[in-house]
Amino acid sequence: MATTACFIIVSRNDIPIYETDAGSATKREDASQMHQFILHAALDIVQDLAWTTSAMYLKAIDRFNDMVVSVYVTAGHTRFMLLHDSRNDDGIKSFFQEVHELYIKILLNPLYLPGSRITSSHFDTKVRALARKYL
Repeated sequence: MATTACFIIVSRNDIPIYETDAGSATKREDASQMHQFILHAALDIVQDLAWTTSAMYLKAIDRFNDMVVSVYVTAGHTRFMLLHDSRNDDGIKSFFQEVHELYIKILLNPLYLPGSRITSSHFDTKVRALARKYL
């Protein structure tokens, strides 16, 4: 089954620092811009929910047509946002937890400036592999 998945990491200052299309479905020409628009529109909901709960995994916070926005908020208020059309909550939670571990490893790198774009090809490869595994 082909899935649509767009994953983005947004810093605490609302700046996108990483983005990838992790789905296996065929994409329309304007799909990338549409995915960005949907995810950025959900940032206000995330902002409101992040201060009302102590949970890191906020599950499905928004819907657009048949697509769902799931969010994971780190302790430093970095948001991991996933736009997807699957219904695998356990897989999505595991995906977020493992990406969080990868993100912590990036933060521990003394050459990485927190809040800057993540350009590591190793990080990108690992995230895409996790998306294939869990989504």
